Amino acid sequence: MFIAIPEKVEFILNKLLDSGYEAYAVGGCVRDVLLDRIPGDWDITTSAKPEQVKKLFKRTIDTGIQHGTVTVMLEKEGFEVTTYRIDGEYEDSRHPKSVEFTTNLIEDLKRRDFTINAMAYNHVTGIVDKFGGMEDLKRKRIVCVGNPEERFSEDALRMLRAIRFSGQLGFEIEEHTKDAIAKLASTIQNISAERIRVELDKLLCAKYPDRFFIAHKTGLTDYILPEFNLMMDTPQNNPNHIDVVGVHCIKALLAFHNEVAVSGQYKELYDDHKLYSALCWAIFLHDVGKPAMRTTDENGVDHFRGHDEEGSKMVKIILKRLKFDNYTVNMVSQLIRWHDYRYELTPKAIRRAMNKIGGEIIFPLISLQYADVLAQSSYQKEAKLIRLEKSKKLMEERIANKEAFTLKDLAVNGNDLIKAGVAPGKEVGDVLKSLLERVLEDPEQNQKEILLNSLKLNKN
Repeated sequence: MFIAIPEKVEFILNKLLDSGYEAYAVGGCVRDVLLDRIPGDWDITTSAKPEQVKKLFKRTIDTGIQHGTVTVMLEKEGFEVTTYRIDGEYEDSRHPKSVEFTTNLIEDLKRRDFTINAMAYNHVTGIVDKFGGMEDLKRKRIVCVGNPEERFSEDALRMLRAIRFSGQLGFEIEEHTKDAIAKLASTIQNISAERIRVELDKLLCAKYPDRFFIAHKTGLTDYILPEFNLMMDTPQNNPNHIDVVGVHCIKALLAFHNEVAVSGQYKELYDDHKLYSALCWAIFLHDVGKPAMRTTDENGVDHFRGHDEEGSKMVKIILKRLKFDNYTVNMVSQLIRWHDYRYELTPKAIRRAMNKIGGEIIFPLISLQYADVLAQSSYQKEAKLIRLEKSKKLMEERIANKEAFTLKDLAVNGNDLIKAGVAPGKEVGDVLKSLLERVLEDPEQNQKEILLNSLKLNKN
């Protein structure tokens, strides 16, 4: 089988091969090409020792030389070249006590996590697939190389990686591999929050985020997201819902990926990975406050008043625990805070709603609300979707008409007011707020002359 390799990767392989060493493209890049996916990067493995690799190329960086990895720089692009190695005993579910270099490719491949990631390729030998990776690609399954308990004991993050690959590829996790996750779930506590966050983020942004249920069933959520366990234990005896909270939120995320994000609307939002990630987390956790706020009336109907505010507070704690950046924490918190907000469908009410919510989250919020409704029961679903569509249209009209709904949209600013005689300081802010109130009521008032004249009238 022939695999098309990028020119720079082929240059590195040929340089190593021509110098008498073995060299292969290895791991995820081979897997992705076989799946007709574009590899995110190309890793190279070789029998050459790090110092031998460094002698062959003009520019190299010692990115992980203690583990045999040298980054070869070609122009401004870097490619990791790693010496075949055998890992020593693992003590912390993360790091080997020692690393031994080898000249045997198979010894290197057998230490890798899953069969689909344990394949190598070059144009001379073709595909090296000692552990059945190609067959597992055909069968669409995630299988550990060798003994799954050994692989997960070496690096506990591999348990989450198995679930993440399942979510990205739509593959099933083989039963022995899944059983090993359940057995060793507690060892995920040895992994840093940052590494856990990366895998969870990739999973929630993937096409099949419902694979997160595997994390719950195997007990991983006991240690990485106990709040989700409460969501799974919280029923919603309410006409609007048919699922427990956790199932509803995962269904909403599925609806987002498969119906909302592919609709063609707001494409620029979804092209921004940081915003897309925040939106996925907001959808996933939009009802995280419901377990704490659940009440049941005399008719046996559940209510969750205040769950939006409670969820907004809770998600800040969760995302900070996972070491998210401030942008994501604040964006997700705000989206959850307003996801259940209701308002009249009039231009004036819409302007006030946009002012209250804030311009940055308006359209991401609509995406969240669509996903939420799509994951609810059939009760009044059509009416809810029609209302959302009308709301979206009214908001788009306000923006197209350049109507003001924030202070920065006003036709005057603080300097204009000071020149007009308003005292600098708190008074400027108070006057700007009063002028915004005026234009929220009547957008035609948002003209510099009219607003400044209104100041004179008020003085008189």
